[in-house]
Amino acid sequence: MYKCFQCNKELKDENIKKRVRCIYCGSKIVFKARTNPVKILAR
Repeated sequence: MYKCFQCNKELKDENIKKRVRCIYCGSKIVFKARTNPVKILAR
């Protein structure tokens, strides 16, 4: 899942394969949204 840097909408992987451009606003800057890391306590 990717996100547009300008309008912050989510883009599917299928939309990015054809060309790297937001389908909503036309921006060329998209990034892969990261998930929140899970912290594990070492004992």
